[in-house]
Amino acid sequence: MSILPPEIHTALAQLLQGLSSSDNNLRSNAEEQLNSEWVSARPDLLLMGLVEQIQVAIDPMTRSFAPVLFRRVATKTRKLPGTEEPKELFLALQSAQKVAIREKLLLALQSETLPHIRHKIGDAVAEIARQYSDEGENWSELLQVLFVSSQSPDAGQREGAFRIFTTTPGIIGKQHEDTVLGAFTKGFKDDDATVRIAAMEAFASFFGSIQKKGQKKYYPLIPEILNILPPLKESGDSDSLTKALMALIELAEEAPLMFKQLFHNLVQFSITVIQDKDLGDQVRQNALELMGTFADYSPAMCRKDSSYTREMITQCLSLMTDVGMDDDDAAEWKASEDLDIEESDLNHVAGEQCMDRLANKLGGQAVLPPTFDWLPRMMLSSAWRDRHAALMAISAISEGCRDLMVGELDKVLDLVVPALQDPHPRVRWAGCNALGQMSTDFAGTMQEKYHRIVLTKIIPVLDSPEPRIQSHAAAALVNFCEEAEKEILEPYLDDLLNHLLQLLRSPKRYVQEQALSTIATIADSAETAFGKYYDTLMPLLFSVLREEQSKEYRLLRAKAMECATLIALAVGKARMGQDALDLVQLLGTIQANITDDDDPQSSYLLHCWGRMCRVLVQDFVPYLAGVMPPLMELASAKADIQLLDDEETIANVQQEEGWELVPLKGKVIGIKTSILEDKHMAIELIGIYAQQLEAAFEPYVLEILEKVSLPGLAFFFHDPVRVASAKSVPMLLNSFKKAHGERSPQMAKLWELTIEKVLEVLSAEPAIDTLAEMYQCFYESVEVLGKDCLTSTHMATFIESAKSTLEEYQDRVKKRQEARQETEDGEEESEETLFAIEDDQTLLSDMNKAFHTIFKNQGASFLPSWSRLLPFYNAFITSADSTQRQWALCIMDDVLEFCGDQSWNFQSHIQQPLIDGMRDDIPANRQAACYGVGIAAQRGGAPWSGFVADCLPTLFAVCQLPHARDDDHIFASENACASIAKILQANASKVPNVQEVVAHWIHTLPVINDEEAAPYAYMFLVQLIDQQNPAVISSASEAFVAIALALEAETLQGVTAQRVAAAAKTLVQTAGIDYNRTLMTLSPETQQTVGSFFASHS
Repeated sequence: MSILPPEIHTALAQLLQGLSSSDNNLRSNAEEQLNSEWVSARPDLLLMGLVEQIQVAIDPMTRSFAPVLFRRVATKTRKLPGTEEPKELFLALQSAQKVAIREKLLLALQSETLPHIRHKIGDAVAEIARQYSDEGENWSELLQVLFVSSQSPDAGQREGAFRIFTTTPGIIGKQHEDTVLGAFTKGFKDDDATVRIAAMEAFASFFGSIQKKGQKKYYPLIPEILNILPPLKESGDSDSLTKALMALIELAEEAPLMFKQLFHNLVQFSITVIQDKDLGDQVRQNALELMGTFADYSPAMCRKDSSYTREMITQCLSLMTDVGMDDDDAAEWKASEDLDIEESDLNHVAGEQCMDRLANKLGGQAVLPPTFDWLPRMMLSSAWRDRHAALMAISAISEGCRDLMVGELDKVLDLVVPALQDPHPRVRWAGCNALGQMSTDFAGTMQEKYHRIVLTKIIPVLDSPEPRIQSHAAAALVNFCEEAEKEILEPYLDDLLNHLLQLLRSPKRYVQEQALSTIATIADSAETAFGKYYDTLMPLLFSVLREEQSKEYRLLRAKAMECATLIALAVGKARMGQDALDLVQLLGTIQANITDDDDPQSSYLLHCWGRMCRVLVQDFVPYLAGVMPPLMELASAKADIQLLDDEETIANVQQEEGWELVPLKGKVIGIKTSILEDKHMAIELIGIYAQQLEAAFEPYVLEILEKVSLPGLAFFFHDPVRVASAKSVPMLLNSFKKAHGERSPQMAKLWELTIEKVLEVLSAEPAIDTLAEMYQCFYESVEVLGKDCLTSTHMATFIESAKSTLEEYQDRVKKRQEARQETEDGEEESEETLFAIEDDQTLLSDMNKAFHTIFKNQGASFLPSWSRLLPFYNAFITSADSTQRQWALCIMDDVLEFCGDQSWNFQSHIQQPLIDGMRDDIPANRQAACYGVGIAAQRGGAPWSGFVADCLPTLFAVCQLPHARDDDHIFASENACASIAKILQANASKVPNVQEVVAHWIHTLPVINDEEAAPYAYMFLVQLIDQQNPAVISSASEAFVAIALALEAETLQGVTAQRVAAAAKTLVQTAGIDYNRTLMTLSPETQQTVGSFFASHS
């Protein structure tokens, strides 16, 4: 029965007809009427009217459109009367109105007979349920209706109930779990396949919404779920099987070990789906994706299965042969110039991507044996698709299998290099691809050991008759050359550049563009060695840049700009002469003539200006007036954010590049990421100008800080913008300081504005990795301003932020520990967890540097604020987590280093941790503790003298550990050596047996790794030599060798190195060392180094 009068329904029927009209004018008028006369003026009548239209309208089109419009209107936001609080329109209605509307909506859901309309009504019900759930309110009668519907004799009603559960699983409370268990169990066994699939999807959604500890009670449902799959495959129902596999993928991401008991069976079933060519490609790829998901989330379970890895490798390689099926001679492929064609939905790409995942997740030991069982045979196959697949497999697995493959590169190259001469063009292309990928994944080894094999074989491929292969060979050279030292490239430069110059004459524009990119990379790597080719190349590039060219040549000209400026950077200002200024003026002319927003030259130009600034340095200043306005326009850009509230608009935006869609409370927010990426790049370039030009950039600093960098710290739409802003702040401050002076009034004013914003963001930044960048911004800014730049208020604010950061860190650690306790045996830490741990370690490291910088510049004045965090230090320094212990030890070292004898006030918090730290199993912690003892001796004054003397036996013990001089332990050992020297130098009076200790200390040398520790150790040795100390005279040869090794290792520099070398010469004479004989025990390089130092003191 209708609540509303007939005239309302008549008006609404006309409105719905207008909104669904194909006439644009009618539709626009109806939209305006909807918003002005209904949404704004009488939303209650509108929503009730739409629900009644769903119930009473005879026309199916009206019943279908009404629930869609209901959802759209219900999610609009309006402010409640008398308050600024925004509410979604349905929730803003009076309580009685909401109850009446939702009751009618449920009646409509139960009475509708047409499936497609019932689905749309279900979506409207789910939207209202979502709103209630978000507000923490219950819609109790909905749950009852859904449970009843899930048991209905009508399959459509049963499916509809599960569809709503899928959309809003939050409506199921803990108290309903037993009922839910029964409903799902029954749904999985339903006679109707559509209902079974809907039950699977609902279960996956519900399972993901509950806490980990509540999930295990549902594990027993897995056999029932997996039983749904075989009948779908047997009936050839690819669409339903696709949906079922998607639901399983969700479950596998959430709790892979719930499948443990039946995992082998699931592997076998999935393999049969992947290899069944009668099924659709999408369902086969979904089965592959399901198996790949297990590799992502439970690699150990996959490795343990007897057939998983072997079967998956076989199926991936098989899918990878599904390429170019209607183009056997590659005629179509060769003719295509669309090199970026979207192929992600093709079988061969799915196979390649899965191979990459398997290699990265399972590792080389699991993946390499079954892969190389196949590859040699495939490379000898007469079918080109097999050879192509084998080469693409090498490209796919090389990153994940790097550690094992790097020792077998000779064998791998024996497979790959002959492919560069294969009769089929696509195999030659794949050979180039493999070499390019290997050049990146085995960077260093490929360039140093295999440059002759790679370059002599791939350079001739640049002469291929097929432009696509020419281009790809040039692209592979980019990968090789960008990781190569100039000494390696130099012998090949003539051959490389002669071939690339030929490609610049290619009739294919994409070949010319790639040739320019490759030349630019070679210039970047070859540096000054590229000067030989400057006179040949630069005139060509100038010619390209000066030509008036049509729109299709804009990218070519952009590449020419990139190439010219990278060559400029390689050869330098002196080699360029007048060309440097001519190039800058030419870039200015190009910039002035850019009129289209989509012109690729714009973004290339920004980087070109940055390079020319680095080339010209101060000579670039006159050009800033032309460079800065477009750069500031990009850097100042606001976020383009749109609320997308209908499916048509969402679909249109999804088709456009450069948008990110974010679901939010039933709506979709569209963020134009292309604008944000340009903003990020512009701020990065501003940092380069400030860094290169210093004082000369001062005229722009105030405007940039006020309009770009400081607001950018809180630009929460895009993390990279915040990071770039944070990195730019210290550089801008430095520019201003160079112009005005550290203590100028102008500097003080700018600093007060800046430090306030920087401190503010330390407590506001939500992303952990970006928060680390904010701490870096803080300490680098303080370094720029120097001594006593922070007030007590600043320090108190910093500590408040640090306290909050540490509390949140402890909470994250606790949650990770709880999550570990919930995991089952054999379950590995997820990649997400490992990244989170790494982010936290980086954050602690940058916080440490911030504390260090404050202590360094503020000294003991920081102690009152700092001491508020003592509970954290005390907790961290005794933690089982070695990272926390190291963090606390390093801060205690700062207290000792910068607070003098006032540090003794905290001795009860420092002494025992230093003793324990020197005995820590973790070398980095031993290093920090040993350093702390030495700094206490050096800076702590008389109060610490007794303690540090008592530490001598422990320091010697550090130097005498079994692996003390191994790479992992050497820095701890060398710090212990230096600290002993500091104690003997500053606190000898507290050491009862000094000569005996000195004699032992000489055996702890040399210090050849730690450049900070070495000067302290060796200057003490110099003191002993000058005193003709008996201990050093009796061990003169050993002391001499220790000096020689340090000079060769360059841990001693400048005046210190000269002073130590002079003392060594004195030691030779005083102790009567057989200089030549001792020298002959050392390497030729060390002999030469020592000889050059001694010659300078002759």
